[in-house]
Amino acid sequence: MKKFLFGKRMWLMLLATLLVFGGLFGMQWYGQQMMNRAMDNMPQQVVTITAAAAERVQWQPTVDAVGTLAPIDGAQLALEVPGIIARVNFDNGATVAAGDAILELSAAPDRAELAVLEAAQALAASELERAESLLRERNISESELDRRASELDQARARVTAQKARIEQKTLRAPFAGRLGIRRFNVGAYVLAGDPIVELQALDRLYLNFTLPDSYTPRLEPGMALQAQAQAMGPETFRGRLNAIAPAVDPDTRNIALQAIVDNPDELLRPGMFARVSLALGEPRGQIVVPATAISYRPYGNSVYVLAEQDDATTVRQRFVELGPTRGDMIAVASGLKAGEIVATSGLLKLDGGVPVQVDNTSPPASSLQPQPENR
Repeated sequence: MKKFLFGKRMWLMLLATLLVFGGLFGMQWYGQQMMNRAMDNMPQQVVTITAAAAERVQWQPTVDAVGTLAPIDGAQLALEVPGIIARVNFDNGATVAAGDAILELSAAPDRAELAVLEAAQALAASELERAESLLRERNISESELDRRASELDQARARVTAQKARIEQKTLRAPFAGRLGIRRFNVGAYVLAGDPIVELQALDRLYLNFTLPDSYTPRLEPGMALQAQAQAMGPETFRGRLNAIAPAVDPDTRNIALQAIVDNPDELLRPGMFARVSLALGEPRGQIVVPATAISYRPYGNSVYVLAEQDDATTVRQRFVELGPTRGDMIAVASGLKAGEIVATSGLLKLDGGVPVQVDNTSPPASSLQPQPENR
């Protein structure tokens, strides 16, 4: 009897437990179904985006590199002889012409010696003139006249040599350019070869850079290029390829190139780094959009194309193949046509069929040569 009552009680408790949990699960299922039905019937929220039309443009195929600017004419000026500086004829940073006297050493003893030699030259000339007169009267031999002529030639040579020694004490600009900052002042003693000041010609500069050897068949002197130095901001400088190295570097498999860049305002300086854009081949038509229009995914890149549906503007996701990038713009090699409108912001909120409204009051940047704001 006890066993029977105990078994019946257990079955009743088990049944009650099943009813309670069944009710709970049933209520949860019903609530989930009602929530799904409400979500399905809820109207989709309109997403505000910016948009831009895909454009067909002509892009010149280019290859980019980084190079270093170097002077075509540039030197550390020095004197050939030692001495004490007597005069400085320039200001730091001044522009000079070829042949301008930049600095002079003290040359008083040399000039005194020159006066002695010039007097000896005048005496030798006078004696030669007298000997010529005596020869006409047959009072001296021709050998005596030749000796006097030789003495005059020697006197003239000594004067010329002395003038050259004096000229060595004057430092002159070997070419036109801009001077740097001098290292010595008046009264200082300098040795032969001591660097006095730097002189650079800045109207044109070399631009040295390298490219992979795969470009070698497409390179030839005279090809046009553009250069930009970061310090100069968006300023673009034009130049032409000047020289191509005859051999490829066996370590890097790069070929050395040299261009000449025009620098009429002397904004560029030797030693600066510059970005090089070398034109290769003929311009090509490209479909381009702002780079912000691209949705990058591991399974493929895509854009959201605007379409009209039931009197509303929606978007459709479309996979694309990308081409080269220039500034804020990117080329689309396939998957998009010129004139189609694509979303350029708010991509994370978009999906196929989502309604959108376009507000282009603050569109994303779309410059081919973007530059950061100066702070």
